[in-house]
Amino acid sequence: MGMVDISKKDPTERTARATGIVYLKAEVAESIKNKNVPKGDVLEAAKIAGILGAKKTSDMIPLCHPIPIEFAGLEFFIEREKVRITAEVKTLAKTGVEMEALTAVSMAALTIYDMCKPLDKEIMISDIRLVEKTGGKSEKR
Repeated sequence: MGMVDISKKDPTERTARATGIVYLKAEVAESIKNKNVPKGDVLEAAKIAGILGAKKTSDMIPLCHPIPIEFAGLEFFIEREKVRITAEVKTLAKTGVEMEALTAVSMAALTIYDMCKPLDKEIMISDIRLVEKTGGKSEKR
């Protein structure tokens, strides 16, 4: 067990996009939309948590290379009983940012859960996955 040796690889532009869904009651989704959750602006907090998660991924996941993050952004789409999360991460590095994009979505989802758990005891986080990566040898589109 050990880190993958990337010392002989050349840096390239790399991106990754990941998505996830937080399922919750319709009235809670409406409260998020109206910024009427007692703990505060859920999506702003989730966005900051997601960006921080992308930046700190190598501190949380063993054997994950620290990567200079050039961009990390999150979008949220509120639907009747769910919040869809999309994260995009970009870098110029020797290895990809898939883990950073997945961590960004995970941290955003956990923040939504934490801020809304007093309003809904049945929140479910689901479908976190990589949907696209570019750069390197194994692009996925």
